[in-house]
Amino acid sequence: MKERYLIMPYDILKPERPNHSLKHVCAFAVMAKAPRPGKVKTRLSPPLTPEQAAAINICFLKDTTENIQAVSATAHAAGVISYTPVGDEALFDGIFPEPFVLVAQRGDGFGERLLASAEDILACGFGAVCLIDSDSPSVPASAFQQAVEELARPGDRIVLGGSHDGGYYLIGLKQAHPEPFANITWSTATVYAETVAAVRAAGIDLVELPLWYDVDDATTLKILEEELLDDVRPSFVSMKGYASPHSKKYLGMLRDGTQPT
Repeated sequence: MKERYLIMPYDILKPERPNHSLKHVCAFAVMAKAPRPGKVKTRLSPPLTPEQAAAINICFLKDTTENIQAVSATAHAAGVISYTPVGDEALFDGIFPEPFVLVAQRGDGFGERLLASAEDILACGFGAVCLIDSDSPSVPASAFQQAVEELARPGDRIVLGGSHDGGYYLIGLKQAHPEPFANITWSTATVYAETVAAVRAAGIDLVELPLWYDVDDATTLKILEEELLDDVRPSFVSMKGYASPHSKKYLGMLRDGTQPT
């Protein structure tokens, strides 16, 4: 029987209480906001209502975490939710597979929160961490698998999965290097290029994963709809994406007009 590295579902990890049995495990940490209408996926309103945007955010979280859980079942990996805000933990109930655990985000700016999440998760005892966005529900499982394999090899390195909009959907580290998160012009089309430059300037080996895309506006929502409902692969990707059953079902209801506004 496969060993379960995390026993209590929806536990909250405490960096001050490290579990050294996790030293060979890679944490897949999804960066997530509590799914309150008007607080998540706001750039999708319009075309969606705030309630629909929150509902599809839940679909994205379900698809991403189920994809991760399937990869974790065949690799030394485990699922974590790096969440905000503190106090809204109950809003995540029932969204993730049971082995997932929570760790609270800290820090002010986006780069600070990413670095703090890496620091805290590694301090919990994990041997590596992949910080993953919650906006890319159809990332191929093979990309996650490749990240685990690269981080398991001897030697230090950073793994980076670029998004079509110039950002990235995953950054994986074995140490909490500050360089990839400092002086980055966040929420712009230069995030990926700036991060690559920072990693190389620091002399850290870099492994680049296949290009994918975020869903954060009406245009990219349409790309996801066509990928999932019409089997139209985006022109800029090189492989078939994850099936994303929850997002597919919800987008189908939106297209058919059977989902309330």
